[in-house]
Amino acid sequence: MKREELIITIDGPAGSGKSTIAKMLASRVGGRRLDTGAIYRSVALAAVRRNMESEDGIGRLAGEVKITFRGEQVFLDGEDVSQAIRTLEIGEMASRIAAMPRVRHELLSVQRTLALPGPTVCEGRDMGTVVFPDAPVKFFLTASDEERARRRWLELREKGENVSFEEVLAAQKERDERDASRAVAPLKKAEDAIEVDSTGLSPEQVVDIMMTHINSVLAS
Repeated sequence: MKREELIITIDGPAGSGKSTIAKMLASRVGGRRLDTGAIYRSVALAAVRRNMESEDGIGRLAGEVKITFRGEQVFLDGEDVSQAIRTLEIGEMASRIAAMPRVRHELLSVQRTLALPGPTVCEGRDMGTVVFPDAPVKFFLTASDEERARRRWLELREKGENVSFEEVLAAQKERDERDASRAVAPLKKAEDAIEVDSTGLSPEQVVDIMMTHINSVLAS
């Protein structure tokens, strides 16, 4: 397999550690990370700013805005929105619009285009099931409910958001249910994905587990 064709997918619920692991894994394989959650969050931010709520309107918007990456920076129509898209409000809006078929359709080709050339580690909710069903390496990353909520709560506190752990846990459970029950591209483990539970593991330990599998695939 050519390096530029290597696509590695990491799916999983919010707070499972996908972003941290994807960054580290991309470094280990000498590639880059595609944060698909940032793509949906960017559209969500654009929709909130325009006070849009209808699927048709947000669907059109998803096809019109330009989302680009420069390292870990995310740009929406040329504006650096790396921090603006990481609030709890935008995260909830992103989860809602991710359940809209038209929005998912508009962003499908965007994600596939941004992933190439590889090696690319693609993180999200439906990377291995819908966006890159033929990816040679797929992972499903999870962790306990409490551990995932704790990670997200600490992240939001570091950014200055005054939210309680209980609020974050409740929002997470609501999002988990919405992501898993949506009619289009629900969150689920691909049949050929390797499941990794990160509860109690350091990021380095998780990456080591994944690299063992990646190396075996590349060697075969």
